[in-house]
Amino acid sequence: MNLSGRDFLKLLDFTSEEIEYLIDVAADLKAKKKNGEEHKYLQGKNVALIFEKDSTRTRCAFEVGAYDLGMHVTYLGPTGSQMGKKETIADTARVLASMYDGIEYRGFGQDVVEELAKYSKVPVWNGLTNEFHPTQMLADMLTIKEEFGRLKGLNFVFLGDARNNVGNSLMVACAKLGLNFTCCAPKDLFPEEDLVKTCMEIAKENECTITLTEDVMEGTKDANILYTDVWVSMGEPMELWGKRIDLLKDYQVNSKVMVNASSDAIFLHCLPSFHNTGTKIGKEIYEKYGLKEMEVTDEVFESSASRVFEEAENRLHTIKAVMYETLK
Repeated sequence: MNLSGRDFLKLLDFTSEEIEYLIDVAADLKAKKKNGEEHKYLQGKNVALIFEKDSTRTRCAFEVGAYDLGMHVTYLGPTGSQMGKKETIADTARVLASMYDGIEYRGFGQDVVEELAKYSKVPVWNGLTNEFHPTQMLADMLTIKEEFGRLKGLNFVFLGDARNNVGNSLMVACAKLGLNFTCCAPKDLFPEEDLVKTCMEIAKENECTITLTEDVMEGTKDANILYTDVWVSMGEPMELWGKRIDLLKDYQVNSKVMVNASSDAIFLHCLPSFHNTGTKIGKEIYEKYGLKEMEVTDEVFESSASRVFEEAENRLHTIKAVMYETLK
């Protein structure tokens, strides 16, 4: 399968077979790294990483992945370029494309990464936008495949704010790859109707289902995968915490929810997670609202069902697969 020169902006742009192929390539690259087998397939190439939002896993995965493949990296942080300030997105794309072989963007609107791709003559990769988070999806699906040996036919449940980039992207990924997707959330936090309709059409082709429910016990019954995300996304104001806690406190992933799921159920989270008061925000939330745990309890996060750190590691291998396949 030839993906050379392709942008990686959202999974809706790729066929089911192409997504499965990238997951398989990631598994192969992971095995090579574990076995100490050098794979500097892109020796001498250069990539630019634009981060308008700070990051741990995405930045580290792109940087280490590029180095493993033999590439050089330039990191442009929130104040590291003039894009959108003194220089247009189109001009920035053309300048960077004249110096680099690939461009990663992590920031705000999907329209920004789409415009970068429109004016760039080299591949552009979406490291996260407000609407979609496609590299995270590859890592999630690789983790699930490692656990169950398959993807098609599994029951996947997302609890929380399903309108955000992770909720949107998970629904797309499940529809594309044949997992039965359930959004378990308050109605006000269901995904956009147009995206739901699109995903239902894709799911029908792949013999799986899309379900939206406000009922936690009904939604999580017999789930193979339980997934959640922070209740207030990066870039949203702190003032939203009170409102989101009121909306989502009943959608926490806890032992009751895990017991309601399948006996082989695993827990996933894209991280960072507020499962205790060990963070600055965690302490602030506890002091203001009395909550020691938010979207997931510490008991579940640290349990034998949790695969969050395997999932985090898989960001490296899947991002490496995207860079390799689009640049080779």
